[in-house]
Amino acid sequence: MARRSWFPDRIDGERVVLRRHGPANLGAFLRWYSDRDVARLTRYQDGPMRQDEIERFFAARVVGPDSMALAVHERSTDRLIGTCAFSQLDGDNGSALYHITIGEKDTWGRGYGTEATMLMLEHAFATLGLHRIALSVFEFNERAIHSYRRCGFIVEGRAREAIWRDGRWWDELTMSILESEWRSRRRDPARTGQLDATSTPVAGRH
Repeated sequence: MARRSWFPDRIDGERVVLRRHGPANLGAFLRWYSDRDVARLTRYQDGPMRQDEIERFFAARVVGPDSMALAVHERSTDRLIGTCAFSQLDGDNGSALYHITIGEKDTWGRGYGTEATMLMLEHAFATLGLHRIALSVFEFNERAIHSYRRCGFIVEGRAREAIWRDGRWWDELTMSILESEWRSRRRDPARTGQLDATSTPVAGRH
């Protein structure tokens, strides 16, 4: 099965809609990834991406034939606010890596990233039949870590002092969730609770 066929045209949530990216979304990526606040949370390098780097990234990993990325839209306005994706899909072992960036900073802290992540996990486990989803996140990205925990991810390892940022060394955390853990949380809604205003992951590692 071709990778693109693993993704529907859209996934609807209560407050966000996930849709496939189109070429017109490049402008938003150029703005997001040239922003120092966004770059701080998504890049090993200290500073925003160059325009040519963003264009290559967009062509290969957002709209390319092997891309598994979806645009995050605010449902009430249809505004494009971010992007989420799977990468390194391993069909034999049922695993993939997860990435998310909420690029519109005025929407940070509203729970949109958390809902998008929950929708992607449902698609991964209930539709695609995957077994494990993992991600990496910088230690100082506390809001993202909080959001990932709310979605069921647990910290399974850390690369100690892997990144120099803000005048000091920070760890890079590896988190994951298994299909059995996801199903257990679905059977017990109290473990997830309602989305709150502090639960949006600002940006994960791309």
